[in-house]
Amino acid sequence: MTEMADRTARQAVDDLVRVLDLEEVDEDLFRGAPAPNERGRAFGGQVASQSLMAAIRTVGEGLTVHSMHSYFLLAGDPDKAIVYDVDRIRDGRSFATRRVAARQHGRPIYYMTVSFHRHEDGYDHQDLMPEVPPPAAGLDMLEMMAKGGFAEGEALAKEWAAVDVRTLGNSQRGLVPSKERPSQQRVWLRIAERLPDDPNLHLAVFTWASDISLLGAALAAHTVRSAHVQMASLDHTIWFHRPFRADEWWLYDQESPSAQGGRGLSIGRVFTEDGVLVATTAQEGIIRPPRTSSAEVGTLA
Repeated sequence: MTEMADRTARQAVDDLVRVLDLEEVDEDLFRGAPAPNERGRAFGGQVASQSLMAAIRTVGEGLTVHSMHSYFLLAGDPDKAIVYDVDRIRDGRSFATRRVAARQHGRPIYYMTVSFHRHEDGYDHQDLMPEVPPPAAGLDMLEMMAKGGFAEGEALAKEWAAVDVRTLGNSQRGLVPSKERPSQQRVWLRIAERLPDDPNLHLAVFTWASDISLLGAALAAHTVRSAHVQMASLDHTIWFHRPFRADEWWLYDQESPSAQGGRGLSIGRVFTEDGVLVATTAQEGIIRPPRTSSAEVGTLA
């Protein structure tokens, strides 16, 4: 990174940590600071990560997030705060459940259900990490987006300045084609600057970053550029398997088992650099040619 880029990343990470430091308005009611951008709508990863932090703030010590399931309802306003209302669904000895409603301008824009688990010993196995080149061999995805000549890509590159993403390729180029898995892509990813050691912060920051590039796997089987496609996340799910740091490299091994009817499904396996499977993600979203003007690309419709 150049000195200027390094300063930009450092400031972006500080801003991300600030955005995740929610204000407690009342019991189980929180306010998340806005993260203004040039795209006119809040980044889905921001809403998901703030929702997760709100849920975490309502559980006791010893309980850790093991899964979250969510739906995007309306595009968020990036210039206004979001209110997070947490409902304590269940508090058990081993598990706790929370439901979070994110509201803005008097309307719900996002719902999340979060399950927490108290650590216990049990059976242990995992998928083997695929053999891939190291992060240094990947291409800087944000740099390519910034230089791609599309306003949306340039705006996203600025908005995602807190993350370092190195793409290894997809089914069209860089990866060996597979008839069994026709739509794949792989990227290395990490938060661009060191984070505090709070494990809950790492979970929330990973949630923010997990929304980056995942839906794009649904286009990897097709000879079309994402800038020419209307894309919007409909839902987002994460299963957390093992602890890890979001500011150290993790491989995002993504594939799309199906795309049809204007929707695509993407699934991601997340491995640390030493091969530990730490999370699994899933997301379905809109993927279709723009129906009207380019201004609507990326909005829910």
